[in-house]
Amino acid sequence: MQNRWDPKQAAEAGGDALALRVYSSRLLGAEPDLVLHGGGNTSVKDRREDFFGEPSDLIFVKGSGWDLATIEVPGFSPVRMGPLLKMAELAELSDTDMVREQRAAMTDPDAPAPSIEAILHAIIPGKFVDHTHADAVVALTNNPSGEQRVRDLYGDRLLVVPYVMPGFILAKTVHELARGVDWSALDGMVLMNHGIFTWGEDAKSSYDRMIELVTLAEGALADCATASAERAEGDGDLLALASIRKAVSDWRGEAVLARWNQSPEALGFASLDGLGDLATRGPLTPDHVIRTKRTAAILEGGDPVVGVESFAAAYKEYFGRHGSDGLTMLDPSPRWAVWEGKGTIAFENSIKGVGIVEDLVGHTIKAIQWGESLGGWQALPEKEIFDIEYWELEQAKLKKGGGKKPLQGKIALATGAAAGIGRACAEALFEAGACVIALDLNPEIEEIFSGDGRLGITVNLTDDVKLKAAVEQVVRTFGGIDIVLSNAGIFTAGANIDDMDPANWDKSIAVNLTSHQRLLHYTIPFLKKGVDGAVVVIGSRNVSAPGAGAASYSCAKAGLTQLVRVAALELAPHGVRVNIIHPDAVFDTKLWTPEALQRSAERYGITVEEYKTRNLLKAEIRSADVGAAALAVVTDLTKTTGAQIPVDGGNDRVI
Repeated sequence: MQNRWDPKQAAEAGGDALALRVYSSRLLGAEPDLVLHGGGNTSVKDRREDFFGEPSDLIFVKGSGWDLATIEVPGFSPVRMGPLLKMAELAELSDTDMVREQRAAMTDPDAPAPSIEAILHAIIPGKFVDHTHADAVVALTNNPSGEQRVRDLYGDRLLVVPYVMPGFILAKTVHELARGVDWSALDGMVLMNHGIFTWGEDAKSSYDRMIELVTLAEGALADCATASAERAEGDGDLLALASIRKAVSDWRGEAVLARWNQSPEALGFASLDGLGDLATRGPLTPDHVIRTKRTAAILEGGDPVVGVESFAAAYKEYFGRHGSDGLTMLDPSPRWAVWEGKGTIAFENSIKGVGIVEDLVGHTIKAIQWGESLGGWQALPEKEIFDIEYWELEQAKLKKGGGKKPLQGKIALATGAAAGIGRACAEALFEAGACVIALDLNPEIEEIFSGDGRLGITVNLTDDVKLKAAVEQVVRTFGGIDIVLSNAGIFTAGANIDDMDPANWDKSIAVNLTSHQRLLHYTIPFLKKGVDGAVVVIGSRNVSAPGAGAASYSCAKAGLTQLVRVAALELAPHGVRVNIIHPDAVFDTKLWTPEALQRSAERYGITVEEYKTRNLLKAEIRSADVGAAALAVVTDLTKTTGAQIPVDGGNDRVI
């Protein structure tokens, strides 16, 4: 492992202990092989004046909810050393009391709650203390001869601690083991099946020791090969993927994303012999269980959904073996799966969450193969894992995620989304929590919708081949399709029927009608396997109140309305709702320039503002109003299908 200490960057801390603590913590957090997504913790002891100017011995320990990769000074909780050392001497201490007393010992009530390992950090005499869940070190411990391998590798340099529950029990165990131990003769401490600690009187020495000790572990694993395989062309069964996601969502009771990993490493792992046993022995470290559950679901080639059902049944039995009064079983759905011969799949209800699971899985499958090469992958017994999964302090971490948005975990495909109504609708879906894939002929769509659950794809919707590929890209990226917002359209030049250029008619029908039919053709198979599937199509007021000179546009939109009615009939048995919105006079679009508005207002002899509110409610209709209507009819609270919904402020001709 590379030592990334940079003297120039360290010097920017100006010798301040807490600033150096931030710097070296970030170095550790930047290494995924050391810590992942909030894992690990660090601390520094320092003597500082309190509010009254009196000196106080403090420990600044990583606060709950902070990530070492991005931690800042406010991420460290200042705790008085005295109470922590007294707690270490107690014979017993409940989790509730420990959390309360640690918070009571803080000098800043606005700081985050201290790490559950604060007592352990306090009893280690080093000024700087680092703790990571280094893959290589934990992999060494996760096999039948793990403890001996650690001792053979490090000799007397490290204190080796058998696995016990984190928090007070771990601190008490270390406190007892270390009685009479010369801490200055030790370079660190290995916690079996958990991780590694190092310390030093300065930030650099503690960091250097961590890198050195982990590098030694990596060297011991150098001959442990991991499998890889190349992806075969045409090996993707996207309908099966959507079915898997639907089954997981059903068991979880909410929509989830499904991130399918077909990297050489994932495919290699998914092709190993004895996979059903190997991937179900337990996690890399117990800390991961709240994100990944204890094991993966194993999905076989014939009907992979059976693997999801089997996992749920097994999870219920697991809870039955270890649960007790007062505990409520978590949902029995898997957080990851191994699809035999096809890779791994991560499941979560947000882009951030599914990315975390995917990262943890990547490190887990690597470590499993290392452990197997060393004599057999052997995680902690399931009772130990269960105790962590249902530990109140670990459950508290999950509850900090905040409330869910109404469309969280949903996958939406929106067309014509680069501007105007389409963009407003797509943004409304995204703000409500959906992942949004936006299609448009305008290449700017790729910049408008990028990152954080947004994906823009440049595509001409009249190109069948590219449209089909775009739909498949959506499913491959997120796992399925739940919502289709079909908005793509053009307003062809006005012309009376007898003066109309045939190309005018053909173009309107192709874009305003046929492209919508083709979109439905390619998405319906996935909508049937979606979570509370819904389609909303953007029509026009011209359907109910056409005007002279707009035959090509009005007829296409009327045909589109009929298409929606038929689709509602066909898809209702599958629980998919299909509705159409008819906007009118939406003036905040590129079609309506200030000049065009002025000309239209003058034609009626009124002001622009009067022209924009020329409806019964005297209300200006904006793109966002159409977006709000679209959002309303795709939420699972709206039991409506086959409806034609006007968004026009009340048009007397329509009424």
